[in-house]
Amino acid sequence: MGGSTCGCLKGVGIIETVVLASRNENKLREIARIMKDAPVKMISLMDYPEIPEIEETGTTFAENALIKARTVFQHTGYWTLSDDSGLEVDALNGAPGVYSARYSGEAKDNAANNSKLLAALENTPVDERGAQFRCVVAIVGPDYEKVVEGIIRGKIGRELRGSGGFGYDPLFFPDGYHETFAELDSDFKNEISHRAIAFKHASEVLLEILK
Repeated sequence: MGGSTCGCLKGVGIIETVVLASRNENKLREIARIMKDAPVKMISLMDYPEIPEIEETGTTFAENALIKARTVFQHTGYWTLSDDSGLEVDALNGAPGVYSARYSGEAKDNAANNSKLLAALENTPVDERGAQFRCVVAIVGPDYEKVVEGIIRGKIGRELRGSGGFGYDPLFFPDGYHETFAELDSDFKNEISHRAIAFKHASEVLLEILK
């Protein structure tokens, strides 16, 4: 089956199979790099084509992450990690938030989402364009549930910059940097991103509960 990734901490054998509840190849590659030292065998929903698309009906990132993780754990019996993440813009009262992927109305239309965001902030001055990326990871296993999160602050630019990353990356300048997420080296971005922070926390949790 396709989609499997694997890593193990030096000196520590693989101790558990863990399912990442996603079929997004960009996300899978990113998380595989972030969790390369975790003492687990990582597989994904690409290994389970029979599991249908899971509807995210929650109103928060944590609710959506738990919905997916619980469903996949019930189907597979393996420890499951699931994340939900998005962009929260201060001047828009936290929007697009949980609707980040479908902000424009069309699911995962990055160009349309970015265009709508730029239009919404057209008259917003530079010092009021603060925003943050938030990622929440749900960890679900036998009689166990936990959520961890990662946040990175920054600001929204006035034009798309860079060809790397995905989603709102070409518009987001993390605090302390003059480059957008789409301009930063992918390995470096994976050290500082909201998703990196959240999944590093998840790795620590797994190491603690599975040791």
